[in-house]
Amino acid sequence: MKKTFLAVATMMATLGAAGQTAATDTVPSIALSEVEVLGTRASENTPVAFTNVTGKQLAAENHGLDIPFLLAMTPSVITTSDAGAGVGYTSMRVRGTDATRINITVNDIPQNDAESHSIYWVNTPDFASSVRDIQVQRGAGTSTNGSGAFGGSVNIRTQSFSRDPYAEVSGSYGSFNTNKETLRLGSGMLGDHWAFEARLSHIGSNGYRDRASSELTSYFGQAGYYNDRTSLRFITYGGKEDTYHAWDGISRDDLTNNRTYNPNGEIKHDGKVTGFYRDQKDIYRQTHYQLILNQTFSPLWKLNVALHYTDGFGYYQEYKNARTLKEYGLEPVVTPEGTLKKASLVRKKCVNSDFGGGVFSLLYSGERLAATLGGGINRYSNDHYGQVIWVENYTSTLAPDHEYYRNNGRKTDYNIYIKGNYIITRGLSAYADLQFRHISYRITGDNDKWDWTASPEHLQVLDIDEPFNFFNPKAGLNWQIDAKSRAYLSFAVAQKEPTRNNYTDGLFLEHPNSEKLYDWEAGYEFHTGNFLASANFYYMKYKDQLVLNGKINEIGELMAENVPDSYRMGVELMAGYRFTDWLRWDVNATFSRNRIKDYVGYVSDYDADTWDDMWTQTAVEKGSTTIAFSPSMTLGSMITLDYKGFTATLHSQYVSRQYLDNFERKEDSLDPFFVNNLDLAYTFKLPHIRSITAGVTVYNLFDEKYETNGYSQTCALYPGGSKESGYTLYSDPRFYPMAGINALGYVTFRF
Repeated sequence: MKKTFLAVATMMATLGAAGQTAATDTVPSIALSEVEVLGTRASENTPVAFTNVTGKQLAAENHGLDIPFLLAMTPSVITTSDAGAGVGYTSMRVRGTDATRINITVNDIPQNDAESHSIYWVNTPDFASSVRDIQVQRGAGTSTNGSGAFGGSVNIRTQSFSRDPYAEVSGSYGSFNTNKETLRLGSGMLGDHWAFEARLSHIGSNGYRDRASSELTSYFGQAGYYNDRTSLRFITYGGKEDTYHAWDGISRDDLTNNRTYNPNGEIKHDGKVTGFYRDQKDIYRQTHYQLILNQTFSPLWKLNVALHYTDGFGYYQEYKNARTLKEYGLEPVVTPEGTLKKASLVRKKCVNSDFGGGVFSLLYSGERLAATLGGGINRYSNDHYGQVIWVENYTSTLAPDHEYYRNNGRKTDYNIYIKGNYIITRGLSAYADLQFRHISYRITGDNDKWDWTASPEHLQVLDIDEPFNFFNPKAGLNWQIDAKSRAYLSFAVAQKEPTRNNYTDGLFLEHPNSEKLYDWEAGYEFHTGNFLASANFYYMKYKDQLVLNGKINEIGELMAENVPDSYRMGVELMAGYRFTDWLRWDVNATFSRNRIKDYVGYVSDYDADTWDDMWTQTAVEKGSTTIAFSPSMTLGSMITLDYKGFTATLHSQYVSRQYLDNFERKEDSLDPFFVNNLDLAYTFKLPHIRSITAGVTVYNLFDEKYETNGYSQTCALYPGGSKESGYTLYSDPRFYPMAGINALGYVTFRF
């Protein structure tokens, strides 16, 4: 409660302080709104909750951190970083919903991995430097392509072509050896019809945590042809990442005494850490291709068609201490002292994926009716396989790249939707959105998981072949009361298939269920020349929601389980006031209640005296409980100042307590935190240079000690292994610490 009061008080006290995003000297872009259309975007009369983030706002903060951190000030968004400094593996949650339930599209093309449903921003570093704008929709939102939106969706548009030639060079350097170098070039219009643009980027960081380094490279290129009614663009972008693992959290004791500790890569002998494996790395390359046609047939009709293909390949290596050799298809180690069934080894796990397809949207804009017919079909294939490349003191012959498992996942996904706004009477319009989505998902082969329930024991056999058919209707009303205010009301149904991990991380013979969401939204917005305010009320009722349960799999990914009955409800408040032409204050707040009804959680059993795993589980009946990672309150504030080339921004965010599992125990939770970032910049001009911007951002200005992610590892302890004597719940929580006060200086030259 003390932190809550401090957060609110500080935001109020800083009203007179300086702040605003750095002004960006932009190059005039080609006015092509008449042919560039996105069928999945919400407009000002769509009855859903959304926030638009402009390219100028992104550019002002894009000095090296990933896109989740650039969206951190939008309502109900919380960001996480394994390495603790916003570079490397990062993700975000919206309304408490994890990344696997947030739909991401680029130019209407799905970006979520078709199997994991996550998006790994580390695979396309510095993508924000090639983004025109981003729309964040909260809740079920509008119909979109790709995996279902269960907490929100992020719709990204890549940059427009510049009308004039330009060049831009930017660089940044700061704490933890974090650095970013970017080169952007544009041809401008050639022959009134052609344009070309390119970007090259490098990002590096040692990370806040020990050895949590990142070495990232990326590119973006596009070529376009334009006339009065047609645009045809070829876009390609991609990246390569080389990151040291920081996938495991640290204990509460380490938070106090050894906050930067990273347990990944530990080499142990006799139970003691004797060193760290230097190649405990994740290396992945991903390349995207898009061919996009926008055609205007008449003032009433527009068409968008896009073909896409994504190629990805990568692997990670990790040192595993004292592993059972038969699980890797290896013979025991024979020594003079006897035969050893366990040995330390290095394994290499590889993925090779292909994803391609097409999307379309046909738009009609009449006097009273605006409608879209859209959809897409996509095909995905991913080979997973693992190799053992080294075994300690191995006496048998180890084949080069000894393969111990292989499986393949294949997925076909198609959807079609029709949606429209109809003006019933002046100011009042009705919205309807109907989508049908079909998914065919198949996994075959051996998984990297030992099935100890089988007789004889062997690797888990995957033979999953499941189709899903979802009908997702949405409807609502929008009332434009007058030029200053509007109100809206909507209801939506969303359904979503399980992820690959939901199948492979669960019990051997049980498959997860698909999820279903009923989403009610109601909002009011008011704005004048200097003031704006809005309130959005939501109630999201779930059937078989897959919620995080405080457990992790072998590679540090949070695990989830179906819960039959749960809900999220709350209110999102936003306000902004421009005091003068150079001073503005924007705030947002979310107050929510996120509950599971009649929760029964299953935890592994251990002998309290010997800590031997009893290979059984205990059902813990909790009843009504708070959903993991769902804070009841988030607050955001941005004070901005822009005066004669000098700009300053003060970002503040408060997040209340988050539980690491669904048993709602304070010892298994993330403490509330209140974090402030200050950005200062100055933009000026020199001969032959369009502009120069130099600045510095100080992150975590007041050196808050905080964590944004973790897991509980709760289990049931039985004295002497006897179930007759009852059990006690025991947890050994782990946390991902964020960096204390740190800074990043930057400079950008525009020609």
